[in-house]
Amino acid sequence: MDNFLVVIAGPTASGKTAAAIKIAKALGTVIISADSRQFYKELPIGTAAPTKDEQSEVQHYMIHNLTVEDKYDVADYEKDVLILLKELFLKHNVVVMTGGSGLFIDTVCNGLDSIPDISEENRKLVNDLYVNGGLIALQNEVERLDPEYYNIVDKKNPRRLQRAIEVCYQTNRPYSSFRNNKTKIRDFKIIKVALLRERNELISRINQRVEMMVNDGLLEEARSMYPYRHLNSLNTVGYKELFDYFDGNRTLNEAIEQIKINTRQYAKRQMTWLRRNNDYKWFEPDKLDEMLDYIQTEIKKDNDIQ
Repeated sequence: MDNFLVVIAGPTASGKTAAAIKIAKALGTVIISADSRQFYKELPIGTAAPTKDEQSEVQHYMIHNLTVEDKYDVADYEKDVLILLKELFLKHNVVVMTGGSGLFIDTVCNGLDSIPDISEENRKLVNDLYVNGGLIALQNEVERLDPEYYNIVDKKNPRRLQRAIEVCYQTNRPYSSFRNNKTKIRDFKIIKVALLRERNELISRINQRVEMMVNDGLLEEARSMYPYRHLNSLNTVGYKELFDYFDGNRTLNEAIEQIKINTRQYAKRQMTWLRRNNDYKWFEPDKLDEMLDYIQTEIKKDNDIQ
């Protein structure tokens, strides 16, 4: 019998956590997070990490396993998750993965092509570009070197931009050329589903969730992280806007409104990323029974073929 990785994707605030828990419980399995900010144990509120109650319903992995000072990238994630899956498949023939970090999901499903080590010279060139020109300089350089990647990258994430430029400088090839090569063969089957909410409903949920985060203590959480604001792990919606408030550059109300705006923009980028991939079967969040039926049918279909 084959092993299966069930990927449940969707934009932020679409209901992935609840869907993953329901599907995992029905399948008698566990959940691996593919949210690149929920790794950090200091950020439970601002990253909307599964609560203790939710984690008690189903065992979660790759949640709060790092500190904000840890250096961790998509290549580390690929390696760690593939090792983890080998262990989990000894007990479960199906494992659920969910999260909003499309690059991390794609890496587990398709692999990253081997990218040469970056020289210190090129690393310094890119770092100097950022120090001297800021985020806009990184954005312009990625657009110049790799327009394809520029169209889908999180343009407010300096580390992702720097990584792409480093690879371009090191190899004289677009970063996207490494990501678009032949898919690596995995020793498990993959079923991809995604949640689709009506646009105005999603906007309303995002706004409500930001308000809930503030009520739950986001301000205090961000204040405790203020001394680490220079770290890439803190270059995250919900924190950088409040850091601006702490710096006196905007009012608290302005910061909260900006969090809502930036979260909506992030959700739009997530949808753009997901729609590039025709492997996803889309479901409305109130049709989770249909999603489960589809997943179970795909598993049975594959096993019947064997």
